[in-house]
Amino acid sequence: MLSRLRHLQVETEGRYATDEELKFILDYVHSFRLRRDTYIRLQAAESDIVKEVQERLQAKHPELLRSGTNDLTTKWQRDTQRVLKLTALALLLDDATTLREVFLYWFQTIMKAFKAQTSCDVTYLTMQEVIKKRFTITEASLICPLLELNRTLLGCP
Repeated sequence: MLSRLRHLQVETEGRYATDEELKFILDYVHSFRLRRDTYIRLQAAESDIVKEVQERLQAKHPELLRSGTNDLTTKWQRDTQRVLKLTALALLLDDATTLREVFLYWFQTIMKAFKAQTSCDVTYLTMQEVIKKRFTITEASLICPLLELNRTLLGCP
């Protein structure tokens, strides 16, 4: 939403916006209650979601939470919670562009430096499964595209 508003501001410099150019605002207003409710549910379920994803990773891919003899679980939890919080904000604001440009590109560099792409790939794929189980189809349809964006940008080697 914010990136679209900035784009609208640039595109309509010196003129009034057309109804078509303003349509995204109306769409956002109509979807706001669902976005807000989904955001609140994500906030309330954050620790349970992260815990379930972690348990699935430990069961199927325990090597992803280790680097040699180092246990990376605490770092993984912190990073995953950070990404989930920013994903929830992007959902609330309907602004995947800002999520991608302000956070994910930066975080992608860090994940590549630590060679954590496989962990990110599996984490956000698994998180989509967990979300689809815990949330309604409509709520999941808002969340999962953002989680797929996370997976694509952070998880591709």
